[in-house]
Amino acid sequence: MTADRVEVSWDPGKSKWLMRIQSGEEVIRRYCDSPKNADEQTLRAAADKTVRDEGYQLGPGGVTIRRETAASR
Repeated sequence: MTADRVEVSWDPGKSKWLMRIQSGEEVIRRYCDSPKNADEQTLRAAADKTVRDEGYQLGPGGVTIRRETAASR
């Protein structure tokens, strides 16, 4: 199966990165223990591993990384 969309964002409540894997109507949420200041390459690799662990392949949309902006701090 192919994941239509994968979004990585910081969850301040859990102090962890949240990976949202969407395939059609199904959405799977998994957390990652990478540090808040992890670089983009680290987060993309973690997202790719999480997607594969869940039995999916990355689709053409790839991975979107959302970092908080200065206004949201």
